[in-house]
Formats: sequence, C-alpha cells, structure tokens
Amino acid sequence: MSPASHSRSRTSRYTLGAEGALAVLLVLLPLSLGSAPTWVHGPLVVLAGLAFVLACVGAWRQHRSLHLPLLALPLGAGALLCLLQLVPLPPGLLAVLSPEAAELRDFVLVPLGLDGSRPLSMDTPATWRELARHLAYLLIFVAAVQVCRSGRSRRRLLTTLAFTGAAVSVLGLLHALLGVDKLLGVISFVHARPPLVTPFGNPNHLAAFLGLSATVSLGLALSSEGRRRAAPYVLATVLGGTGVLLSLSRGGIAFFVFGMLAFALLLLMRRAGTERVLSWRRGGAVLLCLLAVLAVGGQVASERLVAELETADSVAELRHSKLELWPVLASVARAYPLGLGRGAFESVFPRYQTRPVINTSTHPENAVLQLATEFGVPGLLLLVVGLWGFGRLLRREGLGAAELAVLAGVAALGLHDLFDFSLELPASAVAAWVVLASVARPEDRKRAEASRGHAPLRGLAAGVALTMVALLALVPGRSTLETAEAELGALVAARAPLEEVRARGLALIDRHPADHALQDLVGLAYANAGREGAAEALAFANRALYLNPVDARAHRVAARALLNLGRRTQAFLEYRLAFEAGDRGLLWREALGRARTLVELQALTPDAAREVVQFASELQRAGRHEEALPWLAWACERFDAAPESVQLWEHEARVRLARRELAEAEAASAEVSRRAPDALSSYLLRADVLHALGRKDEALESLEALGPRFPGNVELAFTLARLQVDLGLTRRARESLQQVSPFVSNLSQRAQLFMLEAASYEREGLRTRALESWKSVVRMQPGPGAWFKVARLHESLHQFDAAARAVREGVQLLPEAQRAEGEAWVARLETAERQRVEARRRERGGSGADSILLRAMGADEDLGTVEGEEP
Repeated sequence: MSPASHSRSRTSRYTLGAEGALAVLLVLLPLSLGSAPTWVHGPLVVLAGLAFVLACVGAWRQHRSLHLPLLALPLGAGALLCLLQLVPLPPGLLAVLSPEAAELRDFVLVPLGLDGSRPLSMDTPATWRELARHLAYLLIFVAAVQVCRSGRSRRRLLTTLAFTGAAVSVLGLLHALLGVDKLLGVISFVHARPPLVTPFGNPNHLAAFLGLSATVSLGLALSSEGRRRAAPYVLATVLGGTGVLLSLSRGGIAFFVFGMLAFALLLLMRRAGTERVLSWRRGGAVLLCLLAVLAVGGQVASERLVAELETADSVAELRHSKLELWPVLASVARAYPLGLGRGAFESVFPRYQTRPVINTSTHPENAVLQLATEFGVPGLLLLVVGLWGFGRLLRREGLGAAELAVLAGVAALGLHDLFDFSLELPASAVAAWVVLASVARPEDRKRAEASRGHAPLRGLAAGVALTMVALLALVPGRSTLETAEAELGALVAARAPLEEVRARGLALIDRHPADHALQDLVGLAYANAGREGAAEALAFANRALYLNPVDARAHRVAARALLNLGRRTQAFLEYRLAFEAGDRGLLWREALGRARTLVELQALTPDAAREVVQFASELQRAGRHEEALPWLAWACERFDAAPESVQLWEHEARVRLARRELAEAEAASAEVSRRAPDALSSYLLRADVLHALGRKDEALESLEALGPRFPGNVELAFTLARLQVDLGLTRRARESLQQVSPFVSNLSQRAQLFMLEAASYEREGLRTRALESWKSVVRMQPGPGAWFKVARLHESLHQFDAAARAVREGVQLLPEAQRAEGEAWVARLETAERQRVEARRRERGGSGADSILLRAMGADEDLGTVEGEEP
C-alpha cells in the first residue's frame, strides 16, 4: 500500500475536528431557543468557519480534493445575491431596477434629508445577517461533504442529529409530566404558549426539526447490524415522533407522516432481485414504527389532537388560514422583480396589508414565496437549481437505508415549509444541509485525488476569506427592527429633547427605511411637544401610513397632533380610524374622555353596532349623562334597524333613571319591552323603573314571577335580592341568594353575593355577621371600597385597632394623591383606641401591666359581641 493510499484510508484528526464542530452545531442550535435569537449567528459563523478550515486541512493531509456538489451552487449564489442587494445604487438606476424601492425613497427618505444612494434591500441590516447565514450554510455544507466521506463520521453525524431530536422531545415530555410551563423552570416564552415546552417556542418549528431527526433515526435503525444496535435508534424515532404529535402542529404531523411513508416507498423502489424480500421487510418495519409512534402519541394526547384537528374542519377556517395571504404575497413578488432584500420581508410587508392584524408577519410562511419576494426572479431560479440537485441525489444508485431516510426527511421538511418557515432558522437549516451532505458526498469510485497543496489549500484560503466576510457582515447586521424600535421608544418615553429624538430617529430610519413604527415614534415625540410640533407629527404619521395603511398608532399620532392644532372633529375621526385599525383600548382610554360635544362623539362613534353598545356603556360608566342623552338619541335613530338598538334604548333608560327623569325612563323601558318582549334584561329594566317610581311591591311581584321562567339565573336573583333587602325582606333575600349559589361561576359574582348578604344582615342590625360577609368580599376582590366598608363595621363595633388595619389596607390600594383622607381616618381610629384603653384603665384603677391585660380582655369582649347588640 502506498503512503498516499494509507493516508487516505485513515481519518485525519483535522477531519475529526471538523466533524466535532459540525456535531456541536447540531446540538447547540436547537438548544439555543431553537436558534431564533440573533445572537446565535455569531457562534454559527465561527463554528462553520472552523469546520470548513479543519475539513480543508484534513483533505490536504489525506491528499484529497474538495468536492463541491451541485447543491452548493444555490448557497453560494444566494450569498452573492445578498451582496448585490447591498450595493448602493444611484436614484436613476434604482428607479429602473426597483420602482417600488425608488418610490419609497422619494416619499419617505428624501423629505427627511436622506437623499443619498440606496441599495435594493429595504432593510440592509437584515440582508447583512442573511449574507452571514448563507455563507455559514455554504461553509457547513462543503465541510460536511468532506467529513462524510468517512462512513463512521457520516454515521456519527446522523446519530448526533437523531439523539438531539430525542433529547429535545424528552425535555418536553419531562416538562409536561412535571407540569412546568417555563423552560427549565426559568425561561418564559413571552409571545408564545407552546403545547410542549422545549427550547423551540414555535410548535411548527419543533415539529419540523423532530420530524427530520425521527426519520433519520429510523434510517439508522434499519442500517444497523443487529437488533441491539438498532434499539436506541428505534427508541429515538418513537420519542421524536411522539414529540411531533404532542407539538399539536397540524402541518408538522401531516408532513412527518408523509416523510415516513415516502421513506417506506423509497425502500421498496430501490431494492430489486434477491434483495426484494429485505426491502419489503424494511418497508414494513418503517410502517410498523410509524404505527407505533401514532399509537404512543395518540394515547398520550388523543383529546388534544382531536381538538386541534377539528379546528381545520371548516371551509371558513381554511379561508382564513395562511393560504389567503398567498395572492397578496404574489403581488409583493411582482412589485419587486429583483427582490425587496433578503430578510427584509418583515419591515416591507405591512405596506401591502389590506386589513388590520394582531401579530406581525415576519415571514411569508411559504418557501417559494419567501424566495420570490426577497430574491425576486433570481431566487426562483436558485430554487429550480436546488430542486434539480436534490432530484439528482434521488436518482443516485447504491443508496442505503440511512441515505434514503435523509432524502425522505428533507423532502418532508421542504414541503412543510410551503406552510411554515422552519428552514429560515439555523437549527433546521443546518440539520438539513448536514444530512444532505451525507448523501451528496462523492461516490467511492469517483473520488478524485489532488496533488498535495492544490484545491484544499485554495479552498482553505477561500474559507478563511468567507468566514471573515460573514463575521464582518454581522457588525452592521446587529441592528434589528425590535432593537431599533425599543431604543427609539425608550427615548420618546423618557421625554428626551426633541432634537435628540429626531437625530437618533433619522439614523435608525436610514437603516430601516420601511419600518413604519420608527416613523410613529418620532411623530409621537413631536405630538407630545404641543402645537409647535403638530405639523411635523402629521408629516411623520402620513409617512407611517404610507408604509402601513392599517397602522393604528399612526392614526393615534395624527389625532393628537390635530387636537394640538384645534382641529377637533378631524382628530376624533383619526381616533376612530385607530380603533378600526386594531387599537381597541385607545377609544375608551383616551379618545372618549377628550370628546366634549355631540359632533365630536358622533365622529368618534364606530360603524359596527356591537361596538356602539360598548361605546354607550363606557359613556354611562364615566357618568357623562349630559352628553350621553343626545348621543343616545342619535345612535338609536342611526342603528334603529340593528338588533343591538335594544341595548341602546336600555342604556337611555338607565341614564334617565340615574338622572331621576322617571317619565322618560318609563317611556324608554316601554320601547325596550316592545323590541325585546321576552328578554330577561327587559323585565329587569322594567322592575328597576317600577322601583324608582315607588311601585316596589309591583316590581317585587314581577321579579318573583320570573323565577320559574329563568331558574338559576344569577342576575335575576341578585336584582331580586337587592329589592327584597330594600323592602326589609332580608330573610327572603338570603333565600334567593342561596338558591343561585351553586350557579355562581366566578369570583366577581361570588363577591357580589356576599355584598348582598352583608346588606341583608346590616338591615337587620346584625353587624358582626355583615362584617364576616364583607371580609369574604375583600378576600375575593380586595379593593379600597371593600376594605373601608370593613373598617366602618369594625368602627361601629368599637374595634378601633381592626378598623385601623382595614383602613391601612384600603389606603395602600389608592393612588398617592388620594391617601391623605384615609391616613387621617387611621389617626382618628388610633386616638379613639388609646382613649378607650385609658378610660378602661382609669375605670378599673389598674396598673400599667393591668392595662395591657384589660386591653386584651376588651378586644375579646368586642369579638364576642352579641349579634344585633350595641356594645
């Protein structure tokens, strides 16, 4: 054997080092919160460069050339496209290559003085990060191809992935068994509530990763010699598959099953002749393992699986699924034939949204549309090349069970990404490229040799250069939309000088020109500056609405600026638009309190009748009866045909009752009864009107007659009990409350029940029992009013110490500005307690020690006060 042949027969320690770096990536990325954080990119690039350099040195030491499969072409070309998208272009050339980008520059940036050359990318930091990732994936893939020339190294890498997936699944199962909803009991997912707690916050990404690892595990099991060696892989398959089912990801489950069936089919198609029996056995083993996974997972989470699958069992659900966005995304791709910039989708897409959304769309959740929107036509060409390269791997001869499992698993993962974006995260992407390298390695009979120091050394130099470029790309890629918005938002919240906010805002807008939130924040700072900044605030709000036509915050900024300019009616129209764009709390929290006239209230009124009812409730709750009555008359006329008009008439009756306009309240109540004669609310309103008119017995009779018609109705029972207490029928009131006690469903209703019970005891003079009921109220719903009621009852029983403690509890729940009166009350109670103790000591002539004993005895006497008895 020649020295060269001997050196090729052994695996170089440098190649083993490259294998170790790849294995670290396969383990580290899934455990790093599913590789979602941006800080993952640093270790990703470093380990990728290290693996490539070591693989090149190992190939040089073994006299082997670097093998570049066809699949390396899309990765390299993708990195090149990222780089081209970052090249600043003159305005004229930009208008030719990307008219949409040029229009955004002219409308958003030029008025701010940012009139320099602009690249094709609409978010350059994001594209810099994508450049680093594409280069890292290229380095990882080529390094893995060199490492996988060794059968042992190839199997070890696949085993690392298989057992990593099993470990992630076991971690989730342990969290479920222990009832822990925080990762490792420490980390909480802020924007997600995953059904299975693992480092993956997104259940779809978890299912995609586990589906690939479980399929690879089964391939390793079938390629193992002997049952003992296959057993760990079978267990890893069952664990990974169970994790897929427990993730409750419908797409993940469907494509996991597809991957296993595709694996079985590939096994049957690839075997012939004398090996046909073996192929049928292995195909049957795949199906049996799949059935075992479905059985185990179904046994563990059958009810949750059925409930999740039922959510997709309607046409409406499918219509409102991710599919409805595909036409919009296709229009975005047509608007940017050369792409809007790799990674820039999150900042650009709001401009094309047609309806308000709660969550921001960070990805198209379709791999084809992802490339079409961010890379344009060149991205689709790269996809075609990648599919061609994958097809060539499928046609290779002599593939074993492990290789077929890899191809089936990657195919399932790719199809899953037609409805998700798992491959946009390094955990799944690195796993896919590493396992593909195990198939794309050069065939044994075609392994080319190179003279020592040629291709490997040139590859080494290229790898070092690419690694340096990737690391440098991470420097401008540090800025994300989230960090930029948080930084500028902190300045605005801290009321920093307007010049400082503007300067920092323009710098961030220059980095993220398509981000509407940055325009909102600067506009908000100008709106907070008063009339002087109102015009600038409107300009920023206008640009924000250009970038996101359904931006609620931009309407809010515009509303505040218009108020500063005295254009009140137009301001309240903007508040209403903010409400309709999704900012539901703004109308009740800010806008409604600023409206003064009927015209302003009309401008603020939503178009939907059900929201108008809430509008009326908020007006009534605020005690604005003077403005509410003319508005209610207008609203009742405008929404007369809507079913909710009954509730508007009811609100008018309630407002009339509060103003003691009894004749008008009776007329409104009659209208409610006419429109909804069989509704319980109509009867309750009628009873309240009769009570206000002094016809209490008639009201009581009407409510008591409703009992058989509405048995167990809590609202009816509470209204009846309140009226019975008012008439002095305290025992009957408590009987009414006792009858509905089993139907009380929440703490608020339970607290109200104890309040009514306490009122009945007070009416009888049983203050001690009333006190116990109020104590139950404060345990359920502690509030200043409830604590002060407890204090008054203690004070009436001469229990001044206990009263002072209750007042202190209530005062703590008040704002600082409202605590003075409560603190004075505490001082009076403490003085009364000291006077009481001193009086008893003088009365009994006791010493200081006796006074302490007498004080304790006095407290015991107070606690033992006879019900209904004055102490």
